[in-house]
Amino acid sequence: MRIDIISAVPQLLEGPLNHSIVGRAREEGLVEIRIHDLRDYSKDKHRKVDDYPYGGGAGMVLTPQPIFSCVEQLTSRRPYDEIIFAAPDGELFEQEDANALSVKENLLFLCGHYKGVDQRVRDELITREYSIGNYVLSGGELPAMAMTDAIVRLLPGALGDAESALTDSFQNDLLEGPVYTRPAEFRGMNVPEVLRSGNHQKVKEWRLKQSLERTKQVRPEMYKKFRNEQ
Repeated sequence: MRIDIISAVPQLLEGPLNHSIVGRAREEGLVEIRIHDLRDYSKDKHRKVDDYPYGGGAGMVLTPQPIFSCVEQLTSRRPYDEIIFAAPDGELFEQEDANALSVKENLLFLCGHYKGVDQRVRDELITREYSIGNYVLSGGELPAMAMTDAIVRLLPGALGDAESALTDSFQNDLLEGPVYTRPAEFRGMNVPEVLRSGNHQKVKEWRLKQSLERTKQVRPEMYKKFRNEQ
């Protein structure tokens, strides 16, 4: 898989994408991630990539020229399965989206900044728009990193234990229940006996029960959806 990310502030992306699971996946050749500085594509002598919005109002907007130039150069070299823009008004990015994108070959992310991007970019270039929550961030770099992480960890070989991704929260429309590790007793707090019993069927039943209770308490809409699908 190859992932390209376009940003006006590429420095925000370098560190997080070089470590942990994503970093190891890059080192092992499971994914190629390239970051592109939007300012390199600006025709302005000062490498400017933003301007004031027509009609007035606060904030600055990313201009279309450098974005079109960058995207057109990249798409001339390879086809992209999706060109993704992170926006507060996009559809909510969920686990099923990460699952679907993880089997693609080439993905391109555009990170907005300031007040957003010229609408003509969204109309002509973008194929998918995602939001990672009902709040506004300073730019699309953090959402792009979050989505990249969610996608890359699903690639075969990215996790030491392939089953781990399959038991994550949201994979079966439920939240994951509590997990424990050694020691069995810590400051008077004990790991539930069932988890130490060695009875795999009982452990499975306990985990499902805990998952159901957690989802019902924290995300009742997910719990209702799960029950309706049974």
